[in-house]
Amino acid sequence: MKKLCFIVCFCGAVLAFAGTDTTLQNRKKGQPLVFIAGFDEGDNRYYTNAKNYFINQHFQVVEAAQSLAEILVWLRLHYDANVYGDIHIVSHSNPWRGLSLKVTSESDRITKATLEDALQQNEIVPLDKKFLRKDTKIVFHSCGLGANRALLQCLKKAFTNDRNIPLYASEFFNVFGGKYAAHYLAKTYYGYYPTAHSPGPRALAMEFQAKYPNVKVAWETVLKTRTEQLPGDLYTYRFNIPVEWEFEFEDSADIPNFRNTQEIIDWISEDENLLSTIQAFNIPIEKFRWLTKVRGNTLCIKGKTTVLCVMQPIMKQDAQHEYSPVIVNGISYTKV
Repeated sequence: MKKLCFIVCFCGAVLAFAGTDTTLQNRKKGQPLVFIAGFDEGDNRYYTNAKNYFINQHFQVVEAAQSLAEILVWLRLHYDANVYGDIHIVSHSNPWRGLSLKVTSESDRITKATLEDALQQNEIVPLDKKFLRKDTKIVFHSCGLGANRALLQCLKKAFTNDRNIPLYASEFFNVFGGKYAAHYLAKTYYGYYPTAHSPGPRALAMEFQAKYPNVKVAWETVLKTRTEQLPGDLYTYRFNIPVEWEFEFEDSADIPNFRNTQEIIDWISEDENLLSTIQAFNIPIEKFRWLTKVRGNTLCIKGKTTVLCVMQPIMKQDAQHEYSPVIVNGISYTKV
């Protein structure tokens, strides 16, 4: 019997990620609503900073709804088309595990598969056809979500049943609470190494150079830089992605005895389900640190990789020291 457990560390920097339409156009057509769909853990102030930012923008902030189902319930109970306008949802997201927002408070996180199933089972019921204003925009402030068009289409269906109301999310990271700008978009570049087994800045820099040959930066310097030194400077933050599996055997004598990391990797690679789980991260299996532990008839395999996320703020083309403004209906956002 297999038991699979994922624990993913999102956006591990102190910086928070979000974005917003900073024009006054939305305020003329109705009070924007912002759902803060999560809570901070550790020293990551993502949700706190997002809340403060939107309050300063005079948006109405809602913290009571922490899942998609709860957001829809709140809208049905409180939404008034004569009062409210655009709908914003703040939720962690990353390229490896997608949205942290759950379908319901008791269910799994949102993926295309879980959301399609919830729609089919009527766990999620879209809003009525004429419920929202015609000029409403639904905006997700979730890092990199705009790259997943299939999930965006499913989210749109969950809200509007494919009504002609646009839903937006950016392919970039939306950095909120930056050192020199309140919010800005940033391109990202990724590298990995087995946690606690870094090959060192020079070797990592060579990997980045090989992976991103058209990006002309001093990678070794950037990988040592934790915050922007000057406006627009590249910087790096790191966090871990752990994976844990448990396997129960009828007899402890059947538990394999791994002598080294390569034997663990080979054992995982021989199981199609386990291998596909790792491949879904799009991170090489050898970039994880693999450890095993035996408890009675149970084999526990733990993997952990450290992600190096290099942030490149998007600056104005005609003013390299000024951050490009975040405009939701601009080319930096995917619209479905």
